Amino acid sequence: MSQVLSLAQPQPAVVPRHVAVVMDGNGRWARQRYMPRFFGHKAGVDALVRAVNLFADRGVEYLTVFAFSSENWKRPTEEVSGLMSLVLVAVSKYLGRMAKDGVRIRIVGDRDAVSDKLREAWEQAEDLTRDNRRITLAVAFNYGGRWDVVQACRQALAEGIAPDRFDEQYLSQHMALSFAPDPDLFIRTGGEMRMSNFLLWQAAYSELFFTDCLWPDFGASEIDAALAAYAARDRRFGGIRPPVVAEGG
Repeated sequence: MSQVLSLAQPQPAVVPRHVAVVMDGNGRWARQRYMPRFFGHKAGVDALVRAVNLFADRGVEYLTVFAFSSENWKRPTEEVSGLMSLVLVAVSKYLGRMAKDGVRIRIVGDRDAVSDKLREAWEQAEDLTRDNRRITLAVAFNYGGRWDVVQACRQALAEGIAPDRFDEQYLSQHMALSFAPDPDLFIRTGGEMRMSNFLLWQAAYSELFFTDCLWPDFGASEIDAALAAYAARDRRFGGIRPPVVAEGG
């Protein structure tokens, strides 16, 4: 007897092209283990390297992470200095591996306030990975959403743009993430439910996903939960859902 096969095929999951993440909870993760905050940040870097490959394996093309905000300079000097040193260590430790994994690295943010040594490390990471296409990792460092809008407006003014030519598309071309589509999914770990001045312009229509999971513990199961939540959303971008027409009606 011949086997009858169903014509219905499973539909592929809807995967966001671009995911943005506020990596929150490193300090609390360390405190729960009676460790200095620096160890939480170090564990956070390890978690980021894992997450990049996990997102890439699931078809995400762009991943933008909030590593250091323009407001983080208010933290204790010792912690800020430790974070700067950690970036240099991370580049030395992980850059070669990420380059081989097909990761393209971009740094977005105000580079004027950081040391020459740190800028050189960033340039090295960008140059070494510029031809990779598996996934683009954008690291927002010394970044703020309001700063981003202001710097884009300054660029436009410097170009002498006429007021009647100044529109959303023109401004978007001068934003720090002009090389990437707007994020489809915005994730924040650590239990807080705010955007904290991250990608204010680009995340206008992002789907938001908040989790209590602390960033160093953010792994495959948490990523799959976020992607599943995104796939279940009905994105209309200000429109309305088309009416359902009954059969024969």
